[in-house]
Amino acid sequence: MNALQIAVADGMTIAKRNALKIRRAPDLLGGVVMLPIVFVLLFGYIFGSMIDIPGMTYGEYMLPGIFVMTIVTSAQITGYTLTLDLQKGIFDRFRTLPMSSSAVLTGQTVSDVIMNLTSLVTMAVVGLVVGWRIHTSPFEAALGFLLLLFFSYAFSWVTATVALALRTPEIFNNVATIVSLPLVFLSNAFADSTRLPGPLKVVAEWNPVSTLIQAARELFGNTSPAMPAPGAWPLQHAVPVSLLWTLLLLAVFAPLATRLYKRSVSR
Repeated sequence: MNALQIAVADGMTIAKRNALKIRRAPDLLGGVVMLPIVFVLLFGYIFGSMIDIPGMTYGEYMLPGIFVMTIVTSAQITGYTLTLDLQKGIFDRFRTLPMSSSAVLTGQTVSDVIMNLTSLVTMAVVGLVVGWRIHTSPFEAALGFLLLLFFSYAFSWVTATVALALRTPEIFNNVATIVSLPLVFLSNAFADSTRLPGPLKVVAEWNPVSTLIQAARELFGNTSPAMPAPGAWPLQHAVPVSLLWTLLLLAVFAPLATRLYKRSVSR
């Protein structure tokens, strides 16, 4: 086997380890399965009775935002798991094994894609129950889910980088929460960003989370001609810009996380 094949095989082994760990941890399973259900029901029935979306139900408008909110918050598990492994000395044990140095991070991020796929399927089923529908072709719908999973994979590398820089679970959780909440709520996830006042509107329209949500809405057909047209360039070209954001996150944070990991295991 060449170096690439060895790295892939080692990464899949670590991914299997992490998937088994998630399956055996009821608290993580609760976050993967139950939290999306709570999000859909809570936001759908509480906000849905107060927010009017021209030309469509609030449930159809909201669910792509819930999809993105879940993959952003779920990506924190990557960082939290890495900080726990650092504290327990798991990385030192991996260092003694004949395995690729990139396998730990690759395996962790791949296992998070599996977890996010579970979350998306759960939310889609619950969404169908509460009235969400896909109005585009099967190809466009599949592309929407693939784009969400691809972004979740890239964002896991972001949280991995932050975790390896901070190194402790408590500090990581605080920082991750401070960053992720504004990313989600200062966006078009739950309300039309055109209704926001001046500076907040600009930030929301150029927020990569807003762009991904708009892309998901377009690919699932959860848009309406009665709604105001997006004014910002990223929202006008949401699908390609979301793909560009994803590739940029991978290009920047995958090498950075790998460098921080090598520095951590060399201490």
